[in-house]
Amino acid sequence: MRVGKFKEEFIISGIIILFLISSFIQISTGYVETIADQEMSITSFKNYIFDRYYENQTFDLSEYGRHFYNWQSNIDFNTNKLINAEQTYSLIEEQMGSPWPMKCHDLHHTSRSPFRTVNTTGIEKWRFLTSGCIESAPIVGNDGIIYVGDFDDYLYAIYPNGTLKWKCKTGGWIWSAPAISADGTIYVTSYDAILHALHSNNGTLKWRIGGGGSISSSPAIDKDGTIFFGAMGPGNKGRISAINPNGTRKWVYDTGYWIVSDPAVGNDGTVYIGSSDTYLYALYPNGTLRWRFKTDDWIQGHPSIADDGIIYVPSFDGYLYAIYPNGTLRWKTTIGPGGDASSSIAQDGTLFIGSNKLYAIYPNGTKKWIVDLDGDMFDSSPAISLNGTIYIGAKNNLVAVDPDGNEQWRYQIGKCKSSPAIAEDGTIYVGSAQDDFGYLHAFGPVESNNPPDKPTISGEINGSVRTEYRYTFVTTDPDNNPVYYYIKWGDGTNEETRECASGEQVKVKHKYFIQGSYTIKAKAIDNLGEESDWAILEVTMPKGQNMWFKEWIEQFPLL
Repeated sequence: MRVGKFKEEFIISGIIILFLISSFIQISTGYVETIADQEMSITSFKNYIFDRYYENQTFDLSEYGRHFYNWQSNIDFNTNKLINAEQTYSLIEEQMGSPWPMKCHDLHHTSRSPFRTVNTTGIEKWRFLTSGCIESAPIVGNDGIIYVGDFDDYLYAIYPNGTLKWKCKTGGWIWSAPAISADGTIYVTSYDAILHALHSNNGTLKWRIGGGGSISSSPAIDKDGTIFFGAMGPGNKGRISAINPNGTRKWVYDTGYWIVSDPAVGNDGTVYIGSSDTYLYALYPNGTLRWRFKTDDWIQGHPSIADDGIIYVPSFDGYLYAIYPNGTLRWKTTIGPGGDASSSIAQDGTLFIGSNKLYAIYPNGTKKWIVDLDGDMFDSSPAISLNGTIYIGAKNNLVAVDPDGNEQWRYQIGKCKSSPAIAEDGTIYVGSAQDDFGYLHAFGPVESNNPPDKPTISGEINGSVRTEYRYTFVTTDPDNNPVYYYIKWGDGTNEETRECASGEQVKVKHKYFIQGSYTIKAKAIDNLGEESDWAILEVTMPKGQNMWFKEWIEQFPLL
């Protein structure tokens, strides 16, 4: 017992010392400059501890926090034994503090979060209104700021409470997800054919560089700071660009047709990206071709890389392909109609990918389960929490599914082509597209709630009967919760509006048929049930209409 206690104390001391050393290195000198030292210290520490103590003993590391999530996520929580020691060491080097720094979380596109979502039960904490549709995937910085692009050409930076920090206008739609580097630079591509580098503190431009054509490919940032992305051009070609952190071009490589796929990067620096010329490309770090693998249709989805180096990529031919690192086929399996998403990779190697259904696939290519979520999932890449819950956009809903394929909850948000992101506190962020505007939604635990403020009502107060008027309702919710309005029109009719964001104007049409005075009453109700005081607007409809004359004019407009 005394020897076991000594071992446990030694392990705890070693972990704390490594934590302090790695934190000091990151704060004082920056991630890029110290990567070699970090690799050496992590590797030597890992080998020493694993070889001597963990192989045959149990130990719970979860208390040591997110900086050691790579250890925690490799604990078998049934036995508390360390498993798969090699599996996530590359990810700690890539992430260094950001809970979700790029599309699909990491350079391998695993979409696997190091954080739990056990307290996230389908409650929408807030939603943020934009003036265009959001199909971009949000990312999350190490300070909790959320970054998301929009079809209104803006990149938005939003505080964790749902209020705007800043927004930066580009020259075109933002279909791609931004990415954040270790030094805090935000990179975003746009349909204006440009990669923009922005200061994260205020959204001002650091530098920008062209990509050769319109861009919907999300940038990936390698360990040395190199930024990779694809483009729809020049002309009918596709172009893969590698850009240095100072904004200079490192290299380009052209494919046979447009690229909308997002690049993934292997541990050895190989860049993988799909092209609409039907090939998956593997490029050496210097931009020369390593190999290319042909499918039978466009590749607009995004490759993902398993811990054993296998590359997975979907094609519009309806197959998910598993490809060895040398470019040869391991297996392929049908996944329904092709799409623009990628396969997410769970800790045990299970693949999750959406199409017309959600598929769970074993690493050997056999189907684990298939779930119909009543909506297409062609564009949304699933996010996986540490506790195994899968989050995906399915038509008009965000849906949560457990690892066995059982639906946990769903929430209707509007057309959901965005890929979810998971924050450190377990909050799920995802975008949606309405008719001509969009929302960023936040789902997670709510600590307290206050009722919305009394709304204001505006519109015609002295009108004519049988004429339709538009009335505007707006309120602010102190917690930024979504709200809807319950309206009494004063003529015996009542209605409820759609759910909307705090501060968003909702316009509702109404028509009175009898001359007289009416009292319009409205109250705001948030999505947790708290209600505002009633707001009142007095209106009079004293004017009648000669309906026979009006109808005659409409039938004979030229007389």
